[in-house]
Amino acid sequence: MAKHPWFPFGTGPGAPMRLLTLPHAGAGASAYRAWTREMPGGVAVCPVQPPGREGRYGEAPFTRVGPLVRELAEQITASVPGPYAILGHSTGALCAYEVTRELRRTGGPAPVHLFVCGRPAPHLPPGRHDVAGLPLPELAAFLRELNGTPETVLSDRRLLQLMRPILVADLAVDECYTFRPEAPLDIPITAFAGRTDPVAPADLMRPWQSQTTAGFRLHLLEGGHFAIFGRAGPVLAGIAAALDGRTPVRDGAPPIS
Repeated sequence: MAKHPWFPFGTGPGAPMRLLTLPHAGAGASAYRAWTREMPGGVAVCPVQPPGREGRYGEAPFTRVGPLVRELAEQITASVPGPYAILGHSTGALCAYEVTRELRRTGGPAPVHLFVCGRPAPHLPPGRHDVAGLPLPELAAFLRELNGTPETVLSDRRLLQLMRPILVADLAVDECYTFRPEAPLDIPITAFAGRTDPVAPADLMRPWQSQTTAGFRLHLLEGGHFAIFGRAGPVLAGIAAALDGRTPVRDGAPPIS
């Protein structure tokens, strides 16, 4: 059977719960490949593959969040059996939030939980702009500050040049975003924040609380922008517990460290 272009690792049809994961800028579904083997509690991790990367390299990437989430919402409605939750990291967190709102607008199957990582709350004033337009040396310096791209790539102008188009497209999704107020979601939101994240520290992650009426929890992680990968074991355990209902969804509970 041919792989689904949006869900190359499948949609967990036999699992009691599935977790759709959206990647950060410049990354693809394989960023979460290890999670497909390590997630406890019967939760099937189903990485999402937007166009323009990995197995979809020949396709044009999206540069705006609206068209991306409209197509993804259609794919979720057509292909993902319930129940499911959704998680996004950095630009992926914005897309996870907006696809949840798009599903609500279209009457599609809603996720049971939204997990967000490494991206300030969507209603906050935008931070740094024009990252996508930086010259290669400055782009490398910005990525080096986030500490998630191998130095072998950052120090190789040819590799960085090859990576740049998808990275620029993904950053444009975030940088060109305009928040439009709607009613808060009626599903819980759990946020993960790296203690030393220069892009999305805890004080910019906590305001995600205003985007839900169904409970909010903030986990602080040791590490920076990519702490969810460096602390994958406790992060996955926390996700599984939240989806199993064993963790109260309330801010102020003991954080993962």
